[in-house]
Amino acid sequence: MADNPLVSIIIPVYNMAAYLQETLSSVAATDYPCLEVVIVDDGSTDKSSEIARDFCQKDPRFHYCRQDNAGVAAARNHALRLAQGRYILPVDGDDLIHPDYIPEAVDILEQHPEVKVVYARAEFFGDKQGEWHLPTFSLHRLAMHNQIYVSAVYRREEALQFGGYCEQLSGREDWDFWISMLKYGGEVRKLEQVRLYYRIRPHSKRISDRQGKRERIALLNARHPDFFQQELHGPLRQHRNLSPLINRMTCIACCLSFQTSPHHHDCGSWICLLPWKFAHEGELIHEGRNTLKRVDVQADSLNLAEQSARQKATGRPAGHGRTLVVKSFQRPVWIRRLLYGWIVKSKARRSFEYALRLMDKDIATPAPIGYVERRRWGLLQDSYYVSLASTCPYTMNDLIGRPEFPHRDEYLNAVARFTARMHEAGIRHADYSCGNILFGMENGRIRVEIIDLNRLHFGTVGQKAGCRNFERINIDRAALSLMARSYAQARGFDEETCIADIIRMRWKKHARRGITHLDD
Repeated sequence: MADNPLVSIIIPVYNMAAYLQETLSSVAATDYPCLEVVIVDDGSTDKSSEIARDFCQKDPRFHYCRQDNAGVAAARNHALRLAQGRYILPVDGDDLIHPDYIPEAVDILEQHPEVKVVYARAEFFGDKQGEWHLPTFSLHRLAMHNQIYVSAVYRREEALQFGGYCEQLSGREDWDFWISMLKYGGEVRKLEQVRLYYRIRPHSKRISDRQGKRERIALLNARHPDFFQQELHGPLRQHRNLSPLINRMTCIACCLSFQTSPHHHDCGSWICLLPWKFAHEGELIHEGRNTLKRVDVQADSLNLAEQSARQKATGRPAGHGRTLVVKSFQRPVWIRRLLYGWIVKSKARRSFEYALRLMDKDIATPAPIGYVERRRWGLLQDSYYVSLASTCPYTMNDLIGRPEFPHRDEYLNAVARFTARMHEAGIRHADYSCGNILFGMENGRIRVEIIDLNRLHFGTVGQKAGCRNFERINIDRAALSLMARSYAQARGFDEETCIADIIRMRWKKHARRGITHLDD
């Protein structure tokens, strides 16, 4: 290599006085010219601090810092933040490395940007002897077992991108780290020579990590639901090797169906993981009977962090971002679960199909992406509708009680003409209320859209039915009169008759509560 990039060896230390001198000597002997060593003392109570400080005084490549005891993951993250190297090699405070490990690993990473992790054959020493037989790496196996020990070489920038080591995990944080590093792409290379020597002690971390298995698996499932769904067809189970079989058997009783728009088929892989992603991603917009979230994704179905990780792994430029709105419909009562499962289309499916029909008739609505239904034993459990986020900044609610609203009359006329065009196309919205009518100015022109589409009706919309469709637009008399006149003109109806009907046909619920806003 013409230019040797800086490599940072990070060493977390907690009460390793018996072994630390040997480990640091092993690291100091490495055959690599551009090296720094960051030692983070995780609150040791033995002589580890003295040994580390003494080594730092002798070798300027070594740097020491101390933190209150917070665990090995926190210590590694602290070291990651302090490190200056392009590449990172974590080494535990009781292990040893071969002098050629770093130059051989860095040579591969420099020549092959698609490679994200380089490790090597390893041997046990101490209370156990012999080679550490690691299986050939694959993402599928990684979903059930850690296949890479912690002391592998990787790029610092990529680790910082997903937040480094999970500090909530008590054990196997390196497994979680490799899942985070590799689940969105990137290759792994294994050196054919032994380059790591892993010490086995009576109370070594590799043995103590077997405790807390249930809590650890629950946290892994919470952090990587899409990865386990992709590789195991469901969550990681207590009997890890049986996870694919158990999940496939569960799928016999639990069915996930989805459909995506032909205009946005590239989001299919994101859509099929929606039940898991909805629980862990997105910004909450509304939570009530139904729940809405805003989610940033990429054109190739990945969210922004995922896409950036894939860009680093493949060297290909990232796609353009999109913002989606996901609506999760309330789980129906059991009789409706049966109806939605076999007889009636779900609200999510209706919303999606109706949006496509609106687009065919050039009636504006946020572009549909797809829908998801989850059934168990044929009964509908959950359903989701996904669309692009609207660019319209206002709803009709913003006009209520605000006669000073800029361009208010123009917006009212535009909504009336939009309604007329929708009715002429044979479409009536059964929940045509102020919150479901969006509007805004786009390139100097007013744009109007409708949302909440599962209650559309199709067929001829005459004058009486058209005027009644304004009943839930709960706004003042002057605004209604203006809209009624524009609506009548657009459809060729008598203006005074439409004005009288629209003002008279207030929604009974609003009328009973005295909130028609007619006198505002």
